[in-house]
Amino acid sequence: MGKKNNAKFVIQKVQPGLLGLMDGSVSTLAPIFATAGLTHQPIKAFYVGLAASLGAGISMGLAEALSDDGTVTGRGNPIVRGGITAIGTSIGGMLHTLPFLINNLHYALHLAYIVVVCELFIIAFIRYRFMETPLLKTILQVIVGGGIVFLLGIYLGGIA
Repeated sequence: MGKKNNAKFVIQKVQPGLLGLMDGSVSTLAPIFATAGLTHQPIKAFYVGLAASLGAGISMGLAEALSDDGTVTGRGNPIVRGGITAIGTSIGGMLHTLPFLINNLHYALHLAYIVVVCELFIIAFIRYRFMETPLLKTILQVIVGGGIVFLLGIYLGGIA
């Protein structure tokens, strides 16, 4: 694949998917972990995570599709980009939501913590691989950003 085709693939496919994964992974953390802390009922955290993931997926997909028709920027078909972003956002939010199907809050939380760390490292690796961001720099950026939102959710869930 030539440099021009690779850049086209990155801007039209990888970037919308990465945008979705990052938004889904980070924006759903606080509501899910706050719900788990407030209710002590994993199933309620699951449903909040499900609603947040799907709602964010729809919102982000529409935002990406409506932001640019691709003719001036070369970012490609807006429907395809929006779909990629919507799916990435939903997946990013659902990965750490699924552990809350476990009925034991302690186990669900610990599995969700592990999933969150894995998600953040996957995002950092994709940024490193396709966006040519230095690996240590991208790991620090993603971990710090995700960590702030994660801690906010833990804090809000614990103040009740």
